[in-house]
Amino acid sequence: MPSRQRVKDTGLAALSVAAVVLLILGVWWFVAYSVGRGLSIADPEEQATRLFHAGAPVSNVALYGHMVVGGLLTCLAPLQLLGLVWRRVPWQHRALGYAVASLALGTGVAGLVYIAQQGTIGGPLMNAGFGLYGALMVLAALQTVRLARRRDPAHRDWALRLVVLALGSWLFRVHYGLWVGVTGGAAMTDDFRGAFDRVQTFAFYLPYLALLELYLRLFRRRDVFRPAPTHVAE
Repeated sequence: MPSRQRVKDTGLAALSVAAVVLLILGVWWFVAYSVGRGLSIADPEEQATRLFHAGAPVSNVALYGHMVVGGLLTCLAPLQLLGLVWRRVPWQHRALGYAVASLALGTGVAGLVYIAQQGTIGGPLMNAGFGLYGALMVLAALQTVRLARRRDPAHRDWALRLVVLALGSWLFRVHYGLWVGVTGGAAMTDDFRGAFDRVQTFAFYLPYLALLELYLRLFRRRDVFRPAPTHVAE
C-alpha cells in the first residue's frame, strides 16, 4: 500500500496541477491578444494606431516584440509553480526555467527600450511605474538564473517573484475590466492620467509582490506551490 506521505504528495500535486491549469485558462485570452497583436506589426491597420511610430524601427520592434515575448511569458511562467510535479522530472524544470527567465529578460529589456525612446501615454508617472516594473522583471530573471546555477535555494523565492511579475500585464487588464464593470470607468481618462490610472501605474504588481514577500516570511517552510528544489539552468 502507498505510504501516507506519498498519498499526500500525490494529492497536493493534483491540486497544484488543477490550480495552474485554471490560471493558464484564465490568462489565455490575454496571451492570444498580446501575441496576435505583436505579430501584426506589418499590418497597415496596426501601423495606423498610436502604438506604431513611423520612422522609429527600434521602438516598433521593441514594443511589438515585447507583446509577443510577454504573452508567451504569461502563459509559461505559471508552469513553474508545479513544484511537486517537477521533482519527478527536474531536467524539464530546469529547461522551462531557463526559457521563462530568457523570455522575462527579453520582454523586460524591450519594454525599457521602448519607454526610453518613446515614453508612455501616461507621462512621467507611468514612465516611472512601468520602468520600475521592467527593471524588476529583468532583476528577477537574472537573480533566478544566477542563484540556480549556484544551487542556492533562494532561487526558488526569486522564481516566485518572477512568476508574479510575469502575470502583471494580465493583472493590469483584469483590474481595468473589474473597475469598469463596477464603476463604469470612473477616474479614468483616455490618456491614462486619471486618479485610477495613476494608482494602476504601480498597483498591478507592487501589492502582489508585497503579498508574496509576506507569504515567504510566514510560510517559508511550506512548499505546496513552490518550484522544485532544482535549478533553472546548469
